[in-house]
Amino acid sequence: MLLVDGTGLPLSIDVDSARPGEVTLIEPLLERAVVNRLPNRLIYDRAADSDPLRERLAERGVELVCPHRRGRKRPATQDGRPLRRYRKRWIVERTIGWLKAFRRLVTRYEFYAFLFHSFAKLACLMIVLRRF
Repeated sequence: MLLVDGTGLPLSIDVDSARPGEVTLIEPLLERAVVNRLPNRLIYDRAADSDPLRERLAERGVELVCPHRRGRKRPATQDGRPLRRYRKRWIVERTIGWLKAFRRLVTRYEFYAFLFHSFAKLACLMIVLRRF
């Protein structure tokens, strides 16, 4: 999981197993961010389309911008206006591309997750240092 700002600088990164759903990993990622305040908007893909998550983030003052899943039973919670911001998702994908420039992160060679997480943090630090 990767949290970036509007320019593509990594703010937080987290490594977890494939077992938990992505919806449960979003809030701990926001808590580990290196900034003092939470973002106004969080752009995510369809995996985050969850009404309880939207409500919890709204209590914290964060607007979740993500398209609804196909076959959604409940009525839509947003119209097309917030989804225009979803076009900015390429910034996140670009940052992931920058991380894939580090060979050690493309294929996980480490047995322990804390080692892989440390290398991912180091790669994020190098990306930040290159930008300044």
